[in-house]
Parts: sequence; structure tokens; C-alpha cells
Amino acid sequence: MNRNAGGEMKRGSEGCILALLAFSTMPAVGQNPTTTITVRNPRVVVVSIVDRKLAVTEGGSVLAQFQIAVGARVSPSPRGDFTIVTRVANPTYYHRGAVIPSGKDNPVGTRWIGLSKKGYGIHGTNAPRSIGHAASHGCIRLRNQDIEQLFTMLQVGDLVQIHGERDEEVSQIFGTQREDTVVAAAQPAPTSAVQVATASMSALGD
Repeated sequence: MNRNAGGEMKRGSEGCILALLAFSTMPAVGQNPTTTITVRNPRVVVVSIVDRKLAVTEGGSVLAQFQIAVGARVSPSPRGDFTIVTRVANPTYYHRGAVIPSGKDNPVGTRWIGLSKKGYGIHGTNAPRSIGHAASHGCIRLRNQDIEQLFTMLQVGDLVQIHGERDEEVSQIFGTQREDTVVAAAQPAPTSAVQVATASMSALGD
């Protein structure tokens, strides 16, 4: 499935805003179906744009933290509450007629977690030096090793809260320090045919 969008393509900086494709509403293809789904409490991803950090919480407890890249000033990340609607392992990137298979040159890295705001997601990157900066076209980027861990912790339906300011909740979670990557691990989230696709998908912005 190859859908194109306008916008100049630059390696490592392809945009959620420049490549607004209807990915979040697409069904997954080429899945490995499984019928086992484990019920667990909903998890909430809290993103702090000002801290350049993301935390996974469950029942008020912080399970993990990761350093991220957020939208640049000219293409800011959206603020508000969203839900996870898709999860794709090893995505293929399509943009303006170019096809980039999964691998080291893929702008969205090794995992894509699509949000309920069409065209936006949380994903890996082929530009790890951008992490910690306002560098994307609106999506939330993580280092590939971090997005792979985050991917196992979340499932479709989990909540993502993106905060543009340092409010009380953000301060309680992240404090005043800026630390890198994971502080704690958690049990992987269950997978199902609805949640995970390991084949190529139409793409994705960053």
C-alpha cells in the first residue's frame, strides 16, 4: 500500500506534518495472529515536551522513562490526550514515491506506535543525535533500542498525554533533572492480531 504526501524528503527528518497519511485508520496487514490477550490495567504515557522525556505509568506508578525528540518550533508536537491505535514492528516508510524498507536508513526506526491524531505517532529514528532536541515534524522520537522496549510495554487503547508546559503532573513525574533513558522495566504488554503487524505498512511521519 503506497500513499504519497507532499513535502520534501530529507533523510532523518521526514515529517508527521509533511507526510500526513491515513495510517492511523488503516488495518494492519501481514500479521501473525494470536488469540491470547491478557487483561491488565490501562497504562498512560506521559510526554513532557519541555523536558524532552516520556514516562510510562500504571496505577500512578512510573514504570519507565525515556529521553525523546519532539517537534521543532515550526512543526510542534500536538498537545492533549490521545490513544494508541496501531502498533507496527519493522515498518516500511513510503513518502513522495520513495520506499525505505525497515533497516538502518528508515526514518521511523524499528517500531511505530500510531496515535489517534492522524499522521502522528511515537517511533524510532535513523538520526539518534536528534534525541533530546526539538527536531521532528511533530512526532515523538526515541532511540531504536528505547522504542523497542516501549513497544513491548504498550498496547492499543493505552492513553498518551502530551504536555506542552511543566504542570504539577509533569513535575511530579520528571522532577527537575534531565536523565537519559530507562529507570525501570515492566512486564511486556500482551499482543494480538489487532495490535501488531510485522510486515510493511504505509507510512509514517516523524
